[in-house]
Amino acid sequence: MKRFFRTLYLIIILLFLYLPILTLVVLSFNSSKSMFAWRGLSLRWYREMFHDTMILHAVWNTFSIAVVSSVIATIIGVLACVGIMNMKKRTQSVIMGLNNIPLLNADIVTGISLMLAFIAFGFYLNWGTVLLAHITFSIPYVILSVMPKMKQIGRQSFEAALDLGAAPVYAFRKVVLPELRPGIISGFLLALTMSVDDFVVTHFTRGAGINTISTLIYSQVKVGIRPTLFALSTVIFILVLAVLLVANYAGNREIEDEFIYETAQG
Repeated sequence: MKRFFRTLYLIIILLFLYLPILTLVVLSFNSSKSMFAWRGLSLRWYREMFHDTMILHAVWNTFSIAVVSSVIATIIGVLACVGIMNMKKRTQSVIMGLNNIPLLNADIVTGISLMLAFIAFGFYLNWGTVLLAHITFSIPYVILSVMPKMKQIGRQSFEAALDLGAAPVYAFRKVVLPELRPGIISGFLLALTMSVDDFVVTHFTRGAGINTISTLIYSQVKVGIRPTLFALSTVIFILVLAVLLVANYAGNREIEDEFIYETAQG
């Protein structure tokens, strides 16, 4: 009986999580504009999506901003972690506390404050201001992902490489970076996800004519969502699912290779 209820509970949770996505996928193949009338299977909305310049521009803005901001935020975040590790313990605690404030801060406060800062310094709200805003709120996520790994490896390996005659940059690149790679990758992916998913900060820092997927959907809600957005959401879901599967497969292969190497050594 307990097993039955456990299975039932799991099924309910899975339906709660994935039934809306499944509904979205099904509606993207409906030839009718109405969500309440099924007129048969069709790729009409996918064809229209790939010919809709507004959607294509929003997709380009979304992913170009996400990739560029994530790369820059990852570089800055890793360098910040190196600097924090060279500080005293009390200073490290203060800096990490300050780093956590933007994570707990409301998005609307962050968005409005960045918008006022850009206006105060004479920046025109455009693609560049959205990029700067995304870099700003992504850096704390990278630091939060990389810092535990940095503390785990400590300074011993780096100092050992220096004692053996390696230059500081070479020692960092060959000894520290490989150990930080899992944290760097997770920080980059987290920053990428937060950037693609963001609406509030983007809404306040974008200029006229600049749309991302989230702001485009928001503007469409006012006049009625077209099924082309269902098709777009389905394509994004499939791409994200494929990336996750590849990442998990690569991670499992790396763990297996490390296990085989350690077994062969020991």
